[in-house]
Amino acid sequence: MATTEINTETALQSYESYERKARLSLRRRNMSDLALFLVGAGVIVWGVLAGADAMRYNWQWYRVPQFFYRIIDGELIWGPLVRGLMVTLQITLWGALLAFALGLSVALLRLSRSFSGRWLSTVYLEAIRNTPLLVQMYLFYFVLSPILGIERFWTGVLCLAVFEASFISEIIRGGILSVPKSQWEAASSLGLKPSVTYLKVVLPQAVPLMLPPLTSSLVNLTKSSAIVSTIAIFDLTNEGRNVIADTFMTFEIWLTVAGIYLVLTVSMSVLAAWMERRSRRLHQR
Repeated sequence: MATTEINTETALQSYESYERKARLSLRRRNMSDLALFLVGAGVIVWGVLAGADAMRYNWQWYRVPQFFYRIIDGELIWGPLVRGLMVTLQITLWGALLAFALGLSVALLRLSRSFSGRWLSTVYLEAIRNTPLLVQMYLFYFVLSPILGIERFWTGVLCLAVFEASFISEIIRGGILSVPKSQWEAASSLGLKPSVTYLKVVLPQAVPLMLPPLTSSLVNLTKSSAIVSTIAIFDLTNEGRNVIADTFMTFEIWLTVAGIYLVLTVSMSVLAAWMERRSRRLHQR
């Protein structure tokens, strides 16, 4: 009995020692990552300042807030950067909705037994994923837009949705294929229709696995939305360009615009990481 208690105490001490070493190792790794980040950020800041100093650039950061908002006679007036940000968010929202709908359709076509459906979806994926987004934007604007008679805003949204849907479709297809075959067989043995099988059996298991990469696609869509400035849509990038043309505050405005995009994408990346951890815990259960 005493021997058992000694062995148990020894095991607990070993486990506690292992935990302490693991926490210490994690702390050191985090400190190393932080140090590397600070060094990298310092090098970038030094490069920007050195370049501006070589150009004899006159920094005017005090003028930047007025491009976010101004208060005139007690009335709040939003600046061009905020207006551009609102357009960027609208493009991201509508583009994401259309991309998810189109991506789901393409994924189901690739998984279907229809030869024409699989052939069309494959041609679509190969054509979209192997041509530059800028070229697609010009084709949509100069060719498709006059034919369909749609505004440039919706032309940009449609182009971004079609482009991003080519990646989303593969995410959805991979999530559906990750569902064990036994689940399909069980649904078939119960006499469920294919549509019911997808809605009640497959998608509830596949969606948690698809959420993190889908969120990453949303991040890519947000970054890619800057390309709509090439067809004169007044998004954040285009508004920043106009402010620079009026004020010649190149460094301040582009750094501010980059910071806004960074805040948006990092927020989405944090959400994606949280969803990934949550989906893993649910999958393990």
